Amino acid sequence: MLRHLTEYRVDSLDGLELGASITVQSFSAGQKVDVSGDTMGRGFSGYQKRHGFSRGPMSHGSKNHREPGSTGAGTTPGRIYPGKRMAGRYGGKQVTTRSLTVIQVDSERDLLVVKGSVPGKPGALLNIRPANRVGSNLVKGGKS
Repeated sequence: MLRHLTEYRVDSLDGLELGASITVQSFSAGQKVDVSGDTMGRGFSGYQKRHGFSRGPMSHGSKNHREPGSTGAGTTPGRIYPGKRMAGRYGGKQVTTRSLTVIQVDSERDLLVVKGSVPGKPGALLNIRPANRVGSNLVKGGKS
């Protein structure tokens, strides 16, 4: 039973047929891959958790222990600028971890072992494709 369907762009259709499955056999040990997936959702989070704000003073009558402080100017401009870091939904976004190295390919169990962290919770769906490295042939410090 097909549970998840994803399309992949290929350079040529040689040797492929409609509805073909892509397995881990198309990868090899030592190859660089890009891994995409949804990050772990953390729901509605405050300033400190979402943006790493430090806390306010804890003594001398202060009541802004976990508050953000000032959000902007007063009468002029009379509004808060777009992009102001505030509390809100945190996580649950699509991210890509680039240039991870394939350590091992187990075609019997359809497992791909990569070095490094991948987005999402254990068991989450990931999109793995060969690394798209731009400028990998450039000499350090200048153009070649």
